[in-house]
Amino acid sequence: MLRCAVPFVVSGVVALAPALPSVAQRAPAAPAPALRPIVLDSALLAAYRWRNIGPDRGGRSIAVSGVRGRPDEAYFGATGGGLWKTTDGGESWFPVTDGQIRSASVGAVAVSESNPDLVFIGMGETCIRGNIMPGDGAYKSTDAGKTWAHVGFSESDGIAKIRIHPTNPQIVFVASFGKYSVASPERGVYKTTDGGRTWRRVLYRDDKTGAADISIDRNNPNVMYAALWEAYRKEYQMSSGGPGSGLFKSLDGGETWTEITHHPGLPAGVVGKIGVSVSGANSNRVYALVEHENGGLFKSDDAGATWALINDRRAIRQRAFYYTHVFADPKNADVVYMQNTTMFRSTDGGKTTVSVNNGTHGDFHDLWIDPDDPAHIVVGNDGGGAVSKNTAGRWTDLDYPTAQFYHVITTKHIPYHVCGAQQDNSTICTPFNWNAGAFSDTARRDITLGGMRVSYVAGGGEPGYIAPDPLDPDVFYSGTNNGNYVDKFNRRLGTSREVNPYPWFYSGEPAKEIRERWQWTFPILFSPVDPRTLYVSSQRLWRTRDAGKTWNALSGDLTRHDPTTMEKSGGPITGDMNGPEVY
Repeated sequence: MLRCAVPFVVSGVVALAPALPSVAQRAPAAPAPALRPIVLDSALLAAYRWRNIGPDRGGRSIAVSGVRGRPDEAYFGATGGGLWKTTDGGESWFPVTDGQIRSASVGAVAVSESNPDLVFIGMGETCIRGNIMPGDGAYKSTDAGKTWAHVGFSESDGIAKIRIHPTNPQIVFVASFGKYSVASPERGVYKTTDGGRTWRRVLYRDDKTGAADISIDRNNPNVMYAALWEAYRKEYQMSSGGPGSGLFKSLDGGETWTEITHHPGLPAGVVGKIGVSVSGANSNRVYALVEHENGGLFKSDDAGATWALINDRRAIRQRAFYYTHVFADPKNADVVYMQNTTMFRSTDGGKTTVSVNNGTHGDFHDLWIDPDDPAHIVVGNDGGGAVSKNTAGRWTDLDYPTAQFYHVITTKHIPYHVCGAQQDNSTICTPFNWNAGAFSDTARRDITLGGMRVSYVAGGGEPGYIAPDPLDPDVFYSGTNNGNYVDKFNRRLGTSREVNPYPWFYSGEPAKEIRERWQWTFPILFSPVDPRTLYVSSQRLWRTRDAGKTWNALSGDLTRHDPTTMEKSGGPITGDMNGPEVY
């Protein structure tokens, strides 16, 4: 059995190093002993506690809701941090599900308009990007988020939408996506009439087709619209669209449905993801954002009987699987919002649009509009949840710790810094004791260390690995999402230089056509025994000993290079090959 030496600690993580004999004592010809797991002493581990060291930067949210009649309350679901709530109009937020739910990824949230203490959340992401977290069903709170109970759908990876009847809180609808990568039965639209104790599936196509959206006519809640979506996501491929996708309408409160996918004016043939919204100002006005070769924003003025294409701009329908969200204003039938990398607002029924980002983060996924005051809105984007009370003129800050970090490293600074690459944001480094009371709030904003700000970027971008130079802790090698190259960043000089082994910016190409296949989070590591040796890997292992000026390929293709994993991703309508799909 291996003996254990003194443990070393990195940012609260304990690692035990085995005490091995010296080189001179080793018997070269002896076979290596089988390693056994090292059992850590429970008393030792009991001395360590997790604490947040920052930074307070929000991460991706695809689910938000305000609270009718309580304009200072709102919720947003973090895709990796549970449900958060504000009681001061979005100026501050606090978590309300920590320790109570099994999943960390919130994909849907709904608050009852007739009972504002009743909240439902659905777990798991359904904007099916290449790095997502599955959920474990739906939860319910009857005390405004204080306590939670699981109410079903444990076999569904993602819940796309939850809608509560506007006057009867016992009636709730769930749009269940099902499993991400395989056929599964728990798909479609479900209904409960007893507050979630029992559920019935009321709209279903097949085990490859989940539900993507639900819209209830607030003037007549028996009238409903829903969208089904045939889609899947595998490690190396995504597909959005197929014969299962379609648009449906119900006239009896969701008990029975009629397909309206190809009603006059809507595109013929295979469709993909669809967002649908009926106007609260005019029940005959319905908007549908349709993924199709000839898709875009469609409008109906006769409750879905006939349609007209209003706007086919790519800006409102690009990367359809990740977006395709539309929301009708409850007071003005000509006001409609569409979400994509930007959030667009139209005041002429969708013909023309203006961006209403106004300083908040990009990549938008959900919107709640106050039915009593449409100037009051809550938005979800890749920076979290934000509130506006002046029609998106100003958004609240995204200053809470829900960032998603791909990897984490520490530096040799004293005190040491912790660095990571945040999803849809930059790299960032911060001292290990940043939120431990060592700095005042003012100092956190203004303090510098050695003439440089304490919190700082480490070059690169969001994809993942960061490697600080062992000989100079202010020099970093980081991955980027601009063609997945290696960025050498000098913190003192504020300079960046591309030093990747093979300079090819790729986007839109299948993996089989890329000479060096760099994954989204490709490793970047310094040798632990030679501080001048840096390794990176495409499908081959590469080494540099001169800070990236020259590289040597140390291997051939180390992958299985299975042709089925190297084809185009996306389709059958919209391609999606921008890095994460390189397998």
